[in-house]
Amino acid sequence: MEGVHSVQVIAVTGGKGGVGKTTVAVNLSLALAELGRRVVLLDGDLGLANIDALLGLSPQYTLADLIEGHCELSDVLVRGPGGVRIVPAASGIQNMVRLSPAQYAGLIQAFSEIGDSIDVLVIDTAAGIGDSVVSFVRAAQEVLLVVSDEPTSITDAYALIKLLSRDCGMNRFRVLANMTQSPLEGRALFAKLTKLTDNFLDVALCYVGAVPYDECMRKAVQKQRAVYEAFPRSKCTQAFQSIARKIDALPLPTSPRGHVEFFVDQLVLKSSRLLQ
Repeated sequence: MEGVHSVQVIAVTGGKGGVGKTTVAVNLSLALAELGRRVVLLDGDLGLANIDALLGLSPQYTLADLIEGHCELSDVLVRGPGGVRIVPAASGIQNMVRLSPAQYAGLIQAFSEIGDSIDVLVIDTAAGIGDSVVSFVRAAQEVLLVVSDEPTSITDAYALIKLLSRDCGMNRFRVLANMTQSPLEGRALFAKLTKLTDNFLDVALCYVGAVPYDECMRKAVQKQRAVYEAFPRSKCTQAFQSIARKIDALPLPTSPRGHVEFFVDQLVLKSSRLLQ
């Protein structure tokens, strides 16, 4: 449909905590911005404001203030590194389900007003497989599943895929291996996960690459900066550049799924269904 501005909505999730999901969401956003994309990063962790802490931000307003009608979306958006705009988490709002119809309508309207100025919306979901995670992931077009070489990472990732496949009809997932000791380890993790899904689920997994374990990442976290910005020549920054190019090459959604307001509408619709 001509004249419709399509937005790529990517949910970054992991099924468990400790896999470096927020770090991936932040640095991938910066890498996409460097490719010339206008990126908005939404902190979807409704309990903990992870992105604020990671980047040393002190936002005046959050998503909660927008939902309550205390401010406009333009007041909430915080300019982050690399020109990425950040929507800080609505700490205290544990679930989108509790919003009133008027608050939902306001949220959809707010996002539709900035829809034309976004190319990519990256959502950093909370840890686990709770209602808010499922709501965000179901509403996105692309799901980026972050796994690491920890005993529970693959089983928790599998549990999330199984839930989304069986209950939500989702059948396509992209997988990123994080904090790997070698390129082979990333492939091995992906193979382990695909062995499980091939045996028990009707889903397609696509490997987007690995981010190596890098001491620069720890140093960047200590500095409260994105590694992409603090250490532009590091191994993990190069990995994020490579992964961003793959994601940037994905086909754009067609209307109506390409509207940002459609994403918010789906988020609202699917959150409310979780109560039923």
